[in-house]
Amino acid sequence: MQSVKFSVLFLASAAFILLTGCEEEYKDLKVRNATQDKLINELRSEVQTTKLNLYQVERQLDAAKETGGVEQDALKQKVTAIEEDLAKKKALIASMQQRLLFGGALLPVELSTMLEDFAKNREMVEYDAEQGVVRFKSDLLFERGSDELAPAAGDVIKALCEILNSEQGKNFDIIIAGHTDDMRISRAETRLAHPTNWHLAAHRAISVLNLMESNKIASERMSIRGFGEYRPIVPNEPGNKGNPQNRRVEIHIVPKGL
Repeated sequence: MQSVKFSVLFLASAAFILLTGCEEEYKDLKVRNATQDKLINELRSEVQTTKLNLYQVERQLDAAKETGGVEQDALKQKVTAIEEDLAKKKALIASMQQRLLFGGALLPVELSTMLEDFAKNREMVEYDAEQGVVRFKSDLLFERGSDELAPAAGDVIKALCEILNSEQGKNFDIIIAGHTDDMRISRAETRLAHPTNWHLAAHRAISVLNLMESNKIASERMSIRGFGEYRPIVPNEPGNKGNPQNRRVEIHIVPKGL
C-alpha cells in the first residue's frame, strides 16, 4: 500500500505543476513521469504478491470445504477482501498508465472552464475534466460506417479549435484518438475503405485532424491514435452487438512536446 500512497502524492503534485502552465514545469512533468513509471512497476509487483496470497487462501478454503471446517466463512471473507484489494490495484495501474500514455491530463482552471462551457448543451460532445478529454460521439460526428464527417461537425470542431488556439490553450498539444465498438464491418463497400475497426478508428481520427488543421491548429501540435474496439469505456452487448458509447473520438489535451 506504500506505493499507492506515493502515487496519490505524485498525482497531487502533477496537478500543481500543470495548473501553473509554465513551459519549464511541463519539462519537469516529464521527469516526474519517470517516477510514476517506477511506481507502476512497484504496483505490478504488489499485484503479483496479492495474486499469490489469493491463491493460497483459495486453497485453504477448498480444503476447509472438503473437511467441513468451521473457518469457511472467515476464509470466504478473506478471499473477498483480497479480490477487492487486487481490483483496486489493477484499476490504479490502469489509471496511471492512461496518464502516462497521454502525458498527464490535469488542465489549468481557465482552460478547463472554457472546455466545460464548450461541451455544455452540445449533444455530440462531452468533456471529462478529470482526464482532460473532449469526447465526440461518433454516431453524431460521422456518417454511419464512414470516416466522412457529418455537416454538423464543422461548427462544433471550429469552436473547439478556437479554444485550443486561445491564450489559455495554445501551450497544449492534441492527441486525437479514434475508438469503435466491437461490431464487425459487414458492408463490402465499407470494408474496401476500412478493412477493420482499427482502420475505421484511425481514419476517423485523421478526418478530425484534417478538419482541425483547416481551422488553424498547427500540424506539429497534433497526432492521432486508432484503438479500434480495444478500449471500450462501457461493456459491449454480447455477440459483437456493440454499444454506441464506445463509438467515439477523443481529443486528449496534453502538455506541449509530450
